[in-house]
Amino acid sequence: MAQQTKFYFLKPVLFTLLLVSFFIASAQNTATVFGKLTNQDKEPIEDVQISINGTSQSPVFSDKNGMFEYKVPAGVDIEIVFSNLSYTQQKKAVNLLPGQRFEMNLSFTINSQLTFKDVVVNDNIRTTTAIRLDPKIVSYIPSASQDFNAILFSQPGVSSHNELSSGYSVRGGNYDENLVYVNDIEVYRPFLVRAGQQEGLSFINSDMVSSILFSAGGFEAKYGDKMSSVLDVQYRRPRKFNSTVSASLLGGSLHAEGASKDFRFTWILGARYKTNQYLLGNTDVKGDYRPSFIDIQSFMTYDISDKWEIDFLGMYSNNKYNLVPQSRQTEFGTVNQALQLQIYFDGQEVDTYETGQAALSAIYHPNSRLQMKFITSAYKTSEDETYDIMGQYYIDELENDFGKSTFGQVKSNLGVGTFLNHARNYLDATVVNGEHKGTYVMGKNILLWGIKEQHEVITDQLSQWNYIDSAGYSLPQGNMSEIYLQDPLKSEHTLSSNRTSGHLEYIWNKELRDTSNFTATLGARANYWDLNKQTVFSPRGTLAYKPNWKKDFLFRASAGYYYQPPFFRELMDPEGGIHTDVKAQQSIHFVLASDYNFKLWNRPFKFVAEGYYKILNQINPYEVDNVLIRYFANNNGKGYVTGADFKINGEFVKGLESWFSLSLMQARETINNYYYYDYYNSDGQKIISGYTANNVKTDSVRHNIGAIPLPTDQLINFNIFFQDYLPRFPDFKMHLNLLFGSSLPFGPPTHELYKDTLRMPPYRRVDIGFSYQLVKESKKLPQHNPFHLLRSVWFGLEVLNLLQVNNTISYTWVKDVTGRSYAVPNYLTNRQINLRVIVKF
Repeated sequence: MAQQTKFYFLKPVLFTLLLVSFFIASAQNTATVFGKLTNQDKEPIEDVQISINGTSQSPVFSDKNGMFEYKVPAGVDIEIVFSNLSYTQQKKAVNLLPGQRFEMNLSFTINSQLTFKDVVVNDNIRTTTAIRLDPKIVSYIPSASQDFNAILFSQPGVSSHNELSSGYSVRGGNYDENLVYVNDIEVYRPFLVRAGQQEGLSFINSDMVSSILFSAGGFEAKYGDKMSSVLDVQYRRPRKFNSTVSASLLGGSLHAEGASKDFRFTWILGARYKTNQYLLGNTDVKGDYRPSFIDIQSFMTYDISDKWEIDFLGMYSNNKYNLVPQSRQTEFGTVNQALQLQIYFDGQEVDTYETGQAALSAIYHPNSRLQMKFITSAYKTSEDETYDIMGQYYIDELENDFGKSTFGQVKSNLGVGTFLNHARNYLDATVVNGEHKGTYVMGKNILLWGIKEQHEVITDQLSQWNYIDSAGYSLPQGNMSEIYLQDPLKSEHTLSSNRTSGHLEYIWNKELRDTSNFTATLGARANYWDLNKQTVFSPRGTLAYKPNWKKDFLFRASAGYYYQPPFFRELMDPEGGIHTDVKAQQSIHFVLASDYNFKLWNRPFKFVAEGYYKILNQINPYEVDNVLIRYFANNNGKGYVTGADFKINGEFVKGLESWFSLSLMQARETINNYYYYDYYNSDGQKIISGYTANNVKTDSVRHNIGAIPLPTDQLINFNIFFQDYLPRFPDFKMHLNLLFGSSLPFGPPTHELYKDTLRMPPYRRVDIGFSYQLVKESKKLPQHNPFHLLRSVWFGLEVLNLLQVNNTISYTWVKDVTGRSYAVPNYLTNRQINLRVIVKF
């Protein structure tokens, strides 16, 4: 009995020893291959498959930093295969010792024979006007918006003077002139938004992005019909499970991604929450702010076979902005006349913007040369804007004599009044389209084509007005029994229309005898809209030449026609009327550019210089108030935009990318048959409301208006994004984001554009962030560590508006009883502290 007990005791011990011996033997029969994979520009390549030729051993994939580590058999001859559809395949034969760690760093060249998912076209970007941006940097840019578009605001040619908005202007264009694509699906901005604090989240979720292409002008025919720029974003196709959770005082996000074992099915989900309550609580207008912005997105792919793939992109967002204002105090004016506006409010504002978009794509690639993509998508938005806000205002003059004890206090009252702002605006829009895109590769040359049919239904109900009463007088003064409303707008419209568009493009590459390279990208677009019965034709072309020089220069010239058929808002005049005869605006681009890749301090750098001239025809004049654009719904304008952009980027600090950009620009427009009259009284004085006592008109002088600044005219834009770290503590980093934009034009809200020649103060903003990476992806924690499941943990502290600059976004115009107007600046956010944490699993 004792022997039997002993036998059963030894049985698990022997089994354990046998198991340990097996693992020791296995470890002794394996080796490890590791390293970093990069392209010709020394950029890391993600999703390169590493496998062993002729075996069934599971492959591994390089991460977003190009790093990989792979266990391989030791003591035998094996061939390791590195493959990615975008790059030429490489094979390496090795025979490693047991337990050996072998480093293998490889550089890959573009594979011009494969076009799966347009990878060839996207990677051959140096010969086009597009630039590639690193999506990893988005997480490190300190900004009040916490938005993906923050990476665009510091790019040459891009202007943004509102940190609460995701909107941007490019080379003299407005917010409506920019194309945005996500996985070949065009996305839209909200229609009714008037101010940046109402805008919420932009479409693009930075946690899901794999690549970013941006062109500030002269872009290819494969992109759509807008006049200024194109942003082309691709969402990631993951290879393994990853997730991210981030949080800050301005909101938070989470995402998860993964793939099936055979990699045929991939999925990525993201959710975001944003609130401006923390930022808005420190502005001039005090009150109860309750903004809430929520967004959920998904991108899924499924390979039905080796030739067919199905993709799905879905998005739902619900942005709410509620405000119960209480009071406002703003000091403005000059040293000679210091003024103060005080307002006491009643009422509230409730805005809701609910949006959904879904797209289904079928991709067919019968061979390595041909790809055909079929896309159907639907976009739906429902926007409500309702407010009744009454304000009792006091305009006071402040004591400006430094020698008096009352300096800075109210010296005299200039006006007392009441205003009432009312709106009940509702808009529903549905956009449905079907599209086909194709790519065919012929050696080094590529043919692209596409056709798209789109149906739109838009229902709009507008009812808004303003009322001003100064010292008991309705303004403007008139019959005491009548009430005069300012800017009344009441309309109701339903529009249903169809658009048909198509494009054809050919990319021709030629290597010359001296091994220099010449590339021509030639194409054209056509667009027809059945509402205004107009067909437009847009030829576009880019020529690129890379000489056989010791230094890596490339020269590029682009030209083309860019039409922008009107959307709903471009058809509406300031009084609410719809004009279906408004035609497409036209911009003819001429761009000359050069870029230079070089090394400084043995680190990679790039310098880009571009000069451009745009001829504007059939322009639909407009005015801008905050982020609201009011069109005049006609095509009686023409003009030009000219300028130059410069950018240098690289590793000013080893391992960290930074850049400096400078833009110079002038934008002018001339409106046909545009004039105004000056009126004079019997004393020969020019009549100025609120200043002259005798306002009886006895004479007049007509003035014809020449060229006036476009609302986006901005002479200088200078931007810096700079990163650094402590030499002894490299995980402690600093991120500096500096934006400077010279003055923008503005004027009184009279819809008289010739008066919009006043200038706002320059936009100056410095945001700085400090980050510390507690857990690094490159250093995995041991299994016994309770946090070993965490890939990365990143903490951040940001100081927003470091210099405490009161940037002006717009003006509130108030009047006294004489009709004299005062422009009171509306300031953006003050200095704030923001805390952030990002955890990756």
